[in-house]
Amino acid sequence: MIYKKTYDSPLGIINMESDGEYLTGLWFDGSRDDKKHNSQGVFKDLDIFDETADWLNSYFKGNNPDFTPKYKLKNLTPFREEVFDIMNKIPYGEVITYNDIACKIADKRGIKKMSAQAVGGAVGWNPICIIIPCHRVVGSNGSLTGYGGGIENKIGLLKLEGIDLSKFSIPKKGNAL
Repeated sequence: MIYKKTYDSPLGIINMESDGEYLTGLWFDGSRDDKKHNSQGVFKDLDIFDETADWLNSYFKGNNPDFTPKYKLKNLTPFREEVFDIMNKIPYGEVITYNDIACKIADKRGIKKMSAQAVGGAVGWNPICIIIPCHRVVGSNGSLTGYGGGIENKIGLLKLEGIDLSKFSIPKKGNAL
């Protein structure tokens, strides 16, 4: 069974999804990420939704929450796991590039190069936005690209974390990584 609940954030409605025990999805309503999630589900109050709402309340007050709601990632490939391990280590208030992640994976694997576009695909797969901080990944050219939750929301999240956005650009077309 899939359970759902919504959270009213300063940036708009955020959808939460759970298997009853773990958070399995978190995304902005009406965003591209809507397509990644099952539209079916039963709206229900669950402890995991309360825990997630507590995390989001703290985050949207400008804090770096000191706990993480328990979540489960379905269909996590070994490559996605490598990317997610790096994403989860991006400090609050900082960003890294898709290429930075690609270089870290290449170093770890002992190979010369890893595709930043492949990294972009793994980052874009993220079913749990904000908590898994894919919004902190930017293009190597300073482009605020590649956020399924919407560029306006990415900008809002980065501003909330105190990131100086003057050095970044909004992509006109495409997804330069």
